[in-house]
Amino acid sequence: MRGLNLDQLITFATVVEHGGFTEAAGRLGLTQPAVSMQIRNLEERFGVRLVERVGKRALPTAAGRDLLPFIRRLREEMEAASAAMGRHRAGQVGRVRIGTGATACIYRLPPILTALRSAHPGLEIIVVTGNTPDILDAVEGGTLDLALVTLPAGRPGLSIEPVCAEELVCVGPRGDAPLPERTIAPKIAPEIAPAALADETLILYERGGTMRAVIDGWFMAGGIQPRPSMELGNVEAIKNLVAAGLGRSILPSVTVAGPQDCDRFAVQALTPPLVRTLGLVLRRDKVLDAGVRAMVKAITDMR
Repeated sequence: MRGLNLDQLITFATVVEHGGFTEAAGRLGLTQPAVSMQIRNLEERFGVRLVERVGKRALPTAAGRDLLPFIRRLREEMEAASAAMGRHRAGQVGRVRIGTGATACIYRLPPILTALRSAHPGLEIIVVTGNTPDILDAVEGGTLDLALVTLPAGRPGLSIEPVCAEELVCVGPRGDAPLPERTIAPKIAPEIAPAALADETLILYERGGTMRAVIDGWFMAGGIQPRPSMELGNVEAIKNLVAAGLGRSILPSVTVAGPQDCDRFAVQALTPPLVRTLGLVLRRDKVLDAGVRAMVKAITDMR
């Protein structure tokens, strides 16, 4: 197939369909000499005559007639390819691979993905969860298109843009709440400082993730070295252990904001306040197709 020119094939078929070089030139927007040159080059490529003149008409030779069915199939494939690329261009189909933490996956992504699927029903969305450093490695390596991770995070080849902030709170079993607060919820006073949790049984996010680093930084700023009795990577597992009365945790407030959480948890604001920021991560040289652009817009609209 090396050296075979698709335009020449289309030109040949057009000459045959319209019975002449001049007519084909008008259809293709070319000059008559340009059409003649393309046919001559194609004949030289195959080493056979493809067109013969019968009176004023240009007709295919036996070789030309045998070539026409292949050109028809090529045209059909070209039209199908063009239609497929058009669907990609419009964001109707495609694949987006996003990485994030387990907490953001549970509490932030569902409404984003629901809206995206509604607007782009043909778009395939793959979600990968993990710690921020691993997710950043995957974005850098091209196995993920983008990520939503806990900041701070930084890599020279990555563009990282803050998109939203979440307050972190102290979460304990509901029995820890003062009696008057048990019918309303989940915020109890007073606020709690690191020193007040020094002797508590703590159930925290596992080490190695940025969320845990943010929490450890809050404790250490208050002169406390946290020594959790349990470390887990799954926020729902942490919540279940806390609800069972096995300890307290530091979690994003969004994770205990549901109506079903009021009867399970006592929630206290932290002092000094602690906030985690979620950031959108892309490779600086990433070519954004329509699907990725739609995902980026959906995430930045969280602001």
